[in-house]
Amino acid sequence: MRLLLISSSNVHGYGYLDQPEPFMRAFLGDARRVAFVPFAAHDHDAYMAKVRERLARMDLDVIPIDDLDRADAIFVGGGNTFRLLKTLYDRDLLTTIRDRVRAGLPYLGASAGTVITAPTMKTTNDMPIVQPPSFDALGLISFQINPHYLDPNPQSTHKGETREENIHTFLEENDTPVVGLREGSLLRLNGETTMLLGEMKARIFRREQEAIEVPPGTNINVILR
Repeated sequence: MRLLLISSSNVHGYGYLDQPEPFMRAFLGDARRVAFVPFAAHDHDAYMAKVRERLARMDLDVIPIDDLDRADAIFVGGGNTFRLLKTLYDRDLLTTIRDRVRAGLPYLGASAGTVITAPTMKTTNDMPIVQPPSFDALGLISFQINPHYLDPNPQSTHKGETREENIHTFLEENDTPVVGLREGSLLRLNGETTMLLGEMKARIFRREQEAIEVPPGTNINVILR
């Protein structure tokens, strides 16, 4: 399998998809037709138009997911993860996408599109605005991802749970490791290698173990074995 998993399409100091663009270009290579999944947003047509315009600047042709058989790659965009997963279940697309990616179709995900490559969507940051039939997701990777990962701010007066506390709560009930993927970071999976790319370290959480920081250039599969 080949996956490029982006923490965020919007990174401070950059325009939409500007920061991950070099990684996307390298990942896609000669691929030109990209099937886009807009289901994490409410207005699918507006989302398609936005992505079509942006990817056209990369000489890419964006086509609907209904034309997946014509696609050289698939891109699942960000938004609300609950809405995305529910729509994929409703349209009976989860198995189709999983099978095509496992057969070699390159997969690009951003934010919610990154979350659903995990075994479940349980480490999303999103509000449950709709109810999918199951939290089970694509299961293309063996670990969970928490995109837009934020470090605790010691100066903050906010008394709610930090992102780290929420992940530790997840691990009280689940054995699956979690990768906290900060904005500006990406994961590139190619076969047995899952490489951390981008500008930021990632934070890896495992049950009953101290969280660790890993720098860009790390093959996190080695750590998660």
